[in-house]
Amino acid sequence: MDSNAAGSSDAGACDAKIAAVATWRESDLFSDEERAAFAVAEGMTVTPTNVTDEIFAEAQRHFSTPQMVELVATAAMENYRARFNTAFGIESGGYYKPRGESGGETEVG
Repeated sequence: MDSNAAGSSDAGACDAKIAAVATWRESDLFSDEERAAFAVAEGMTVTPTNVTDEIFAEAQRHFSTPQMVELVATAAMENYRARFNTAFGIESGGYYKPRGESGGETEVG
């Protein structure tokens, strides 16, 4: 999550959204499109996987077929990396620094 948070921050994601990823269901910061993507990613992450027809259909309402392929491939790759890192005991590298800690903006966006 650390390197992904850093990359997201560099790409313009706001600190509030990054901080709310773990509680995406309860947060009012995310769009329906983002919620659909989170649901697919979460369904792919649990063991056993649980991407129901309803979850997939909701994502298809928001994403084209090529976008769905990219979403699913990205979630699969992140799951691979997380499991690889866990097996080798690789921990966070401390890459993500909220902009609020370095004097930058933390506005929602």
